Amino acid sequence: MKLHEYMGKDLFQRYGIPIPKGQVAFTPEQAAETTARLGDVVIKSQILSGKRGKAGGIRFTKDPVEAARITDELIGSDLRGFIVQAVLVEEKLAIEKEYYLAVTIDRENRCPVILASASGGMDIEEVDPSLIVTYLVDPTIGLMPFMVREISEALALPSELQKQFQDLLQKLFALFSELDAELVEINPLVQSGAELIAADAKITIDEDALYRQKDLPSVEERSAAEASAKDLGLAFVDLEGDIGVMANGAGITMATLDLIDYYGGAAANFLDAGGGAGEEATTKALELVLERKPNAILINIFGGITRCDDVARAIASVKRKKSIEVPLVVRLVGTNQEEGWDILSEVGIQPFSAMHEAAKSAVELAARERGSV
Repeated sequence: MKLHEYMGKDLFQRYGIPIPKGQVAFTPEQAAETTARLGDVVIKSQILSGKRGKAGGIRFTKDPVEAARITDELIGSDLRGFIVQAVLVEEKLAIEKEYYLAVTIDRENRCPVILASASGGMDIEEVDPSLIVTYLVDPTIGLMPFMVREISEALALPSELQKQFQDLLQKLFALFSELDAELVEINPLVQSGAELIAADAKITIDEDALYRQKDLPSVEERSAAEASAKDLGLAFVDLEGDIGVMANGAGITMATLDLIDYYGGAAANFLDAGGGAGEEATTKALELVLERKPNAILINIFGGITRCDDVARAIASVKRKKSIEVPLVVRLVGTNQEEGWDILSEVGIQPFSAMHEAAKSAVELAARERGSV
């Protein structure tokens, strides 16, 4: 279970980890009051997704009236597929240096791992691995003081920050362990004057351990599209690419995403329409993908229980009723394949039989669409 940033910072405060002065706001009036008290502030949309700033979800102001206007604009808006229900109004920090710090699970080694870097403020995936300190912690021993010292020294922290960092890391690891977390991340951990402050908070709690974490808030993690898919009985996850994906089965859907990545593309979603998806379910699934406004759509169907002609009828029906303005790539093989291909050819779709060829075509077509915008 993911927690909103303000919830994570409440936990940080409980464990003695320094955070900026601020307050969560559910109304424009609350945002204005906090701004009047703090002065120069940052207003941050509270959604369970990264890259809020690039999507317009983070704003700056000194004026309480403007803070109320910004908050009124943000709350209720759709940001990266999530409806904003609150904002976090915090003091604007004078940042001298940004660091990255996280504790998560290394599944290969079956133990906690500490990740730290002097290159904070950006996605950790984009940081050169040579700039990341990776420290495995034996769960039977826990985090020992000498380990903390080694990590702080590896980061080459200024001497005046070494003790602060060591104390902060011990508290962060305690939070991770005691709250059954899968991930506790601070990005960035900022140096502001002579202090280290957690400017952001990302916490994910192991859902299987929630029965013993009674005082944690309950958070609905699904985006609006994911909630709609659940109501339809479909497995759907929003992603950050621009190629809409629909397939029939979790395994084939994952393989489709892998192929898109292999050919240099990025999926906009994971959508498993189910192994026995018929015409109605396929129609609803395709409409859901279209709502994401992708640059191309890849449908990958292996017809076992699912009949290819049923899938083809659904695709043809949607294509006739809706104006599909992006390329639609279909791989369709299996039961009643020939009938399905004939139906698709009537609406101008030439299906593929090879999955890799379909994925490559979708990536190329999406790139072409991006270039034409």
